[in-house]
Amino acid sequence: MFSCYTDLVLKNVTITLDLEVAHWARRKAADENTSVSKLVSRLLEKEMRASDSYWRAYEEWKQLPDNLGAPEPIDASKRMTRDEVHERR
Repeated sequence: MFSCYTDLVLKNVTITLDLEVAHWARRKAADENTSVSKLVSRLLEKEMRASDSYWRAYEEWKQLPDNLGAPEPIDASKRMTRDEVHERR
């Protein structure tokens, strides 16, 4: 059974940032009127979704037929000659 409360569960994590990155994160969070925690969460979620959609598309692409519905190549012996193509009627 699906519970609507499972989406509300958050997990605290501790990260270590370079001093310059930490300053940037604080400024960026302040500019967006949010916390560093929420900023990092949004950035990671965006990266996760982009990565997941790439791999999902890649897996779908691998399942496609090799010729993607393209017609079979024409036997060169059955092609028109240059003169036949440019023949005026």
